[in-house]
Amino acid sequence: MILKIAETQEELEACFAVLHDAYVDSGFMKPDPSGMRVTIYHALPTTTTLCAKYDGQVVGTISLIRESALGVPLQTIFDLSPLREKEGYIAEVSALAIHRKFRKTGGTILFPLMKFMYEYCTTFFDTRHLVIAVNPSHIEMYESLLFFQRLTATMVESYDFVNGAPAIGATLDLKEAPEVFKKQYASKPPHRNLYAYFLTVKMPNIQFPNRRFFTTNDPVLTPELLNHFFNVRTKTFENLSERQKALLHSIYDLPDYWSVLPALSDNREDIPIRRHQRFSVKCPAKITVLAADGPQEILIEVIEVSRRGFQARAHDLLPLNTWCDMTVQLGKADISHFRALALRENNNGFLGYYGFRLGEPDTIWEKFVSALYRSTTYTDLESATRFLS
Repeated sequence: MILKIAETQEELEACFAVLHDAYVDSGFMKPDPSGMRVTIYHALPTTTTLCAKYDGQVVGTISLIRESALGVPLQTIFDLSPLREKEGYIAEVSALAIHRKFRKTGGTILFPLMKFMYEYCTTFFDTRHLVIAVNPSHIEMYESLLFFQRLTATMVESYDFVNGAPAIGATLDLKEAPEVFKKQYASKPPHRNLYAYFLTVKMPNIQFPNRRFFTTNDPVLTPELLNHFFNVRTKTFENLSERQKALLHSIYDLPDYWSVLPALSDNREDIPIRRHQRFSVKCPAKITVLAADGPQEILIEVIEVSRRGFQARAHDLLPLNTWCDMTVQLGKADISHFRALALRENNNGFLGYYGFRLGEPDTIWEKFVSALYRSTTYTDLESATRFLS
């Protein structure tokens, strides 16, 4: 068995088919003519679908939907404001399904998928808060084994996203999870120690994406794949609201995608859309400022970039409206040097977050940002130079 990101048409079709069969069998959806379960959230570059393959066949899948302009599915019925009052990205664990032949194998597919999900979220996906909306018959596993905590004390009687089935919402803080797991499992024998399983055991059959840069998303949908799944095999794009259509156009703002995206109506001016895309990253950096006793280096982390500038977080106070020398580690072998100006300190009320205006960015930075804007999949970033104008 191997565990990897689903990125080819065959892998994605198999994942959506396994999901369809599991949801139909559970009564969470009616059979679809395509034989697949595909939602608008699967069309987003901030969603990653993981799969388990046994002898080349997809036998399990799970999707991670990181909060974006479209939010996450469960926010329609559960209040996420307590999580948003804390730092960190929110991602919904969704679309978990095991192939019919392997559902009674005692977790031999489920637990490796869970471990893959945990490692991917904590090391690649820059996620702090996992949220789930599960059927009441399944909540015990999440609460008793993984220590999810309920979002509300009450159950939602009807959740439209799963054909009106009841649902319970819960969350896990990945920043606190290691200590919780250690407290509960450290004294357990190896075959029952989920702390060791999630945090120390290395599984060579997990294939993490190969990233050149320190990005936090792994988009895989080319225009051809987007058209195949959301226009040809299913009619997902036809059934979107005008707001959802407009947001899709703002996300896939490239000529190659225009012909496959749903047409926009004339009243879209009323829909608030961010004019400049921003891309989530996790790049260590340092800024050098002149102090009374000489140059001073302050460590920061760049967390978001755009054509106009970037956002960073710092544990120390930074001088505002002062040009500083910046060194940013964009990837293992890509280091950028330029001047930047810290302009503001604002991130939903959290301290230590700064917006920066660029001075004269170097070629490495230009190459990086151009590739983010013009690439279609995460593998395109391997040859970022070709996106320089």
